[in-house]
Amino acid sequence: MDEKQLIQEAEYKAVRSSGAGGQNVNKVSSKVELHFKLQESQALNEEEKQRALKKLSSRLTNSGELILQCDESRSQHKNKELVTQRFVDLIKTSLVKPKPRKKTKTPKAAKFKRLREKKQLSEKKAARKDPLK
Repeated sequence: MDEKQLIQEAEYKAVRSSGAGGQNVNKVSSKVELHFKLQESQALNEEEKQRALKKLSSRLTNSGELILQCDESRSQHKNKELVTQRFVDLIKTSLVKPKPRKKTKTPKAAKFKRLREKKQLSEKKAARKDPLK
C-alpha cells in the first residue's frame, strides 16, 4: 500500500455545511467530501483490494465508491486534513490480516466442575420429592 498515491487518487469536494453558523454557513463551503474508487486504485494490489472490499462492503456505494465527509471544523483545510487522516486509517485497518483462530480443548477441571454442579442440582431436586412415591 502506497499512502501518498492513495491520497492522490482520492477526490475531494467542498460543499456547504449544514447546522448552526449563521451567515457563514450560507456563504462558505467548509464541509469536505472524499470520494475514492476502490476497484480503480493503483496504490493497492489485487489481494489488498479484495480484503478492503470485503471489510468495507457496508460503507461502499453500489458503484464501489467509498465516500467520507467531515464538517467538524469551520475551516475547509482543517476538514480536509481530518477526512484524509480518517480515510488513511480506515484503509489501513481494512488491510490488516485476521489472526487464525486456534482451537482449544475444554479443560478437565471445567468439565469436572460442570458435572459436579449438575449432580448437586439433581440431588437438591431429588430431596424435594415425596419419599413415599
